[in-house]
Amino acid sequence: MTPPPTHLDPSELGQKSYWDAAYTTERSNFAANAADEGTIWFSDAGAEERMLLFLEDLADEGETHNKSETSFLDLGTGNGHLLFALREEGWMGSMVGVDYSAQSVQLASAIRDTKAKEEASDDQTSDETSSTTAHFDDIAFYEWDILTQPPDATWLVNSGSGFDVVLDKGTFDAICLSQDTDAQGRRICEAYREKVEPLVKKGGRFLITSCNWTEEELRGWFGGGELVFEGKVKYPSFTFGGKTGSSVVTLCFKRG
Repeated sequence: MTPPPTHLDPSELGQKSYWDAAYTTERSNFAANAADEGTIWFSDAGAEERMLLFLEDLADEGETHNKSETSFLDLGTGNGHLLFALREEGWMGSMVGVDYSAQSVQLASAIRDTKAKEEASDDQTSDETSSTTAHFDDIAFYEWDILTQPPDATWLVNSGSGFDVVLDKGTFDAICLSQDTDAQGRRICEAYREKVEPLVKKGGRFLITSCNWTEEELRGWFGGGELVFEGKVKYPSFTFGGKTGSSVVTLCFKRG
């Protein structure tokens, strides 16, 4: 088993107060302009598009449930953009986004409601069939801290023994920037894998995107338990100092 990497230096991005303030601002911006849905993390690298293509390939290969059934849990959902993108690409299964910031949950819920209203209005004036409807209205968002609270039966019950796909787009990065420690005196990021594992169904996937860790380091953090490395999303690479890599890494782990 590869040992976990050394820790990152703490930063304000690892504090809940930072995200509460950031999402308060984004809520205000969205209220003033519905076209302003806030920051899309790793957009410069096209991370969401590449994650969607990776999942599409798994579905085409028969490696996941079909698009009408696959359930998703988005950890640290932020403005919910990744789940909305999945809906727009035809993934119709149960979707839940959780975040420890109440402001995030309120922002994502407001965006969802606006998208649902716009969709309902379009359906009334369009001749297109209902198969094109994204059904934003049944995406659920909840305030929840994965590191300090047990899963809430309100949303976990809908997924049975876990979710088919659990997503993390920058959430582990932020957790790793926190200086907080747990009851055992560990940096809180050290407990993340053991909290994630039971949220993934047996045979399900955990898809994580990071800009702070390399592929080898992420495999060190998440390998060795019930999560087994399965594959990675391809990004454009660069060479610097004799080493080749990319600024963003997305890995897929399968729960055995």
